[in-house]
Amino acid sequence: MAKINRRQFLVLSAAGAGSAIFASYTQRRASYSQGSSNSPLDLSKLHHSSNGLLELDLEASESPVNLGGKRAYLLTYNGHIPAPRLEAKPGDKVRIHFTNNLSQPTNLHYHGLHIPPTGKADNVFLRINPGEKFTYEFDLAKNQAEGTFWYHPHLHGLVAEQLFGGLAGLFIVRGELDEIPEIKAAKEEFLVLQDFALDNYGRPMDSGHMSLMMGREGDLIAVNGQINPSFSLPANGLLRLRILNGSTSRFYRLSLENHPFYQIATDGNSLNEPIEVSELLLTPGQRADVLVKGDRQPGQYRLLNLPYDRGGMGMMGGGMMCGRGMMGGGMMCDRGMMDRNDRNATIALATVNYESSVKSIDLPNKITSIPALPEPMQVRHFELNHGMTPAVGMAFLINGEPYSGELINTQVRLDTVEDWEITNTGVMDHPFHVHVNSFQVISRNGRSESLPAWRDTVLVRRGETVRIRIRFQDFTGKTVYHCHILDHEDLGMMGIMKIR
Repeated sequence: MAKINRRQFLVLSAAGAGSAIFASYTQRRASYSQGSSNSPLDLSKLHHSSNGLLELDLEASESPVNLGGKRAYLLTYNGHIPAPRLEAKPGDKVRIHFTNNLSQPTNLHYHGLHIPPTGKADNVFLRINPGEKFTYEFDLAKNQAEGTFWYHPHLHGLVAEQLFGGLAGLFIVRGELDEIPEIKAAKEEFLVLQDFALDNYGRPMDSGHMSLMMGREGDLIAVNGQINPSFSLPANGLLRLRILNGSTSRFYRLSLENHPFYQIATDGNSLNEPIEVSELLLTPGQRADVLVKGDRQPGQYRLLNLPYDRGGMGMMGGGMMCGRGMMGGGMMCDRGMMDRNDRNATIALATVNYESSVKSIDLPNKITSIPALPEPMQVRHFELNHGMTPAVGMAFLINGEPYSGELINTQVRLDTVEDWEITNTGVMDHPFHVHVNSFQVISRNGRSESLPAWRDTVLVRRGETVRIRIRFQDFTGKTVYHCHILDHEDLGMMGIMKIR
């Protein structure tokens, strides 16, 4: 398939998305001032393993929920936004009796878990039709990393729509990290960040009214299904925040007023030691565990989402994005697209209140020891770019090709180590996610990565080349890698990998 240049891409993108952008713009232009419920965090129902077994019934359906004081009809698991939290331990068996009561086919993906990509485990090629039941069953390996993982739909073509409708939940694996004395003594909170766009009837806005090329973003940002909730931090103590970006496309650049974060885990995997950061950038699908010290003047502090520019499809004089409408010769423009995507807005997501004082708790010194992977046996190159295809129109591509369910794009061998160089030649940032096996980031634009960490999702900024190192172990079969801006994945930025 012929590639297109950047100028052609900008014009074609605007032409394809013009009417949708214009329609959504008038409804969302000034809607980003978050209201405040200021109520305590309401954690979803918890299911945890017992005697080595985590077993539950899980139903996907449309359900009425309270969202920011408004009646909303969202896609839910067991009627909850976010979905019920699941907790297990390495070596446990997981058995989920799943029922699809949606009007669309769907399935489940266990993001970040090191489990088989086949059969009844993390099989994203399953298609569970409306009204059908399916039992997922798999064992967590003894060497499964403990940490913060999650589950969500992954049926290609419907992933963004169903996640944007609300289908996302935490999957926590308990282990050695939780038993470190300082971490065990910390107060623990789970934060699931989701955004929503509702029509006048309280239903998720149709994708025809969203900018799919950019990746849809909603004007309501919820923390555990609430708008600007509150939670408490013990004076002198530690607060452990386990944060998931469960949004379809939105990036979160987080900051807590007058408090640094001490990051202890990323993407469900422990770091060597706490790393002090003033901000935390989470792209869609990423997770982070941080500690906060209660060592400031007691009072109220806001958890903020700071501006972030993740790119766009071209601006024309005065902040106008324009393209010729597909049904006529007129120009369709979206003035202030930057504003529509919050790039210049700081938003309060939650409020932290100090509570009664406790005995002072220090930060842990050492958490774990991350081994360096051996030198790779092979180096592969991946280019994230854009183009047009006859079947779908605007497409997001890997190595110039859109996703095809019939094509194996990459074949790798079990028990080998590879380096993947991922270059983003597009006009937007892309978070790159690999299923089944975590990886280490080796370098960015040829400069060594300073933070040793295991990840399953890495941000590849526009114009950037990121080198990651992956060890393929334990499981064979067919799985995928893709952009985790899920509209981009649905529009073709995904490849199939076969591990043999």
